[in-house]
Amino acid sequence: MSEVRGARTRRQWVVLAIGAVLLAAVCLVAAKWQWSRYDLHKSQAEQITSAYGADPVPAADLLPAPGEPLPADDVWRSVTVHGHYEADRTVLLRNRPVDGSAVFHVLVPFVVDEPGTPVDGVVLVVNRGTVPLSSRSAERPDAVPAPPTGEVTLVARLRADEPPPTKSAPSGQVQAISTGAVLAAAPGGSSWADGRTTSAYGVMSSETPAATDPIAALPAPDAPDPDTNLSYTVQWVIFAVGMFAAYAVLWRRERGPRLTAGDLLAGYDDVDEARTARLAARRSGRPQKVSLEDEEDAIVDAQLAADRWASSATDDSPPTGTSPGADAQARETSSA
Repeated sequence: MSEVRGARTRRQWVVLAIGAVLLAAVCLVAAKWQWSRYDLHKSQAEQITSAYGADPVPAADLLPAPGEPLPADDVWRSVTVHGHYEADRTVLLRNRPVDGSAVFHVLVPFVVDEPGTPVDGVVLVVNRGTVPLSSRSAERPDAVPAPPTGEVTLVARLRADEPPPTKSAPSGQVQAISTGAVLAAAPGGSSWADGRTTSAYGVMSSETPAATDPIAALPAPDAPDPDTNLSYTVQWVIFAVGMFAAYAVLWRRERGPRLTAGDLLAGYDDVDEARTARLAARRSGRPQKVSLEDEEDAIVDAQLAADRWASSATDDSPPTGTSPGADAQARETSSA
């Protein structure tokens, strides 16, 4: 049996190789990007876990001065703040669901009254918690719980100011927690706090004394899951390796020797063993084992011979039921 080889040209193999390299390169670029996201999410998760579990410190230790950003390591750190709320300047944050529920966040300016802060009377916007939408209208809640009056000791977790909102909102509401936007949306505007604001806001953990009307506290933050990006990284690397493996398999199948049906019928399951047996049979002159293809050819030849005999028999009109052998014997007897 002859060995089967692929019919692809050298140029086609080169094109396939270039395609495999390009696809593998794309996969590796995607893997590198996923790895960078893994590093980012891993560091974010570690920072959130560490900061959220840290003990509260005085506000003067962490509050940034006006115009200075909140350091990334201080996000979600707890601070203890003394001062009072400006309850009349309460603003609502809209379009910020919590656990899949539509709610309003209650934002209230808090005037810090303790030494050591960047400026005297620094104003810190505090997210006290959430209230549900009104049953009559989605534009406002039915009621907004008031904060404690007078001097308050507040424990809050610091968050960096969000970018100023680009979308408008109804009066007394905002689309983002940006200190300047929150103060500007409050009754009376923001001029009263000029020069005393900071680039951070607080998420309330506790208030002393407690408010008369309770408010739903915000849940703990969901830390990003870096394992998802790690699994994607591994998948893209596997895809890249798979491109070269697929090319190698295709080359092996089309360019290298392979087992024929006759080899399998003869009991060979190894390419080299079958090829060695074929060469040995040629050198010794011994007939090879009959393959499935040879058997099929013999059957077809026999069928064709039978069809030819049947055709000639019809033309000579031999007696019914006679065979080619009987007809030949009759002819020999008659000639004798």
